[in-house]
Amino acid sequence: MVKPRYRSRTFRRVFVKTPGGEVKLHYRRRRNAAPQCSDCGANLPGVARGTPAQVNKLPRSSRRPERPYGGKLCSKCTRRTIIAQVRKVSA
Repeated sequence: MVKPRYRSRTFRRVFVKTPGGEVKLHYRRRRNAAPQCSDCGANLPGVARGTPAQVNKLPRSSRRPERPYGGKLCSKCTRRTIIAQVRKVSA
């Protein structure tokens, strides 16, 4: 019988072929959802994908892009937002 902690669907079931030729069932944690742009909902490239504990262990430069709205907006939406702000200020 499997250990009680692995009985929930928090863990995904992965069939792994061992060096001895057996196929065994391993339990692995599911991946977290990819971060998304708050405007258009697209997946953000360059942003770390993991649990908050895993992400906090990374260096800051690896967590998100070093630009305004980095980690919040995708590059297209960032460009559009900055252009709109400049137009508002200059008008």
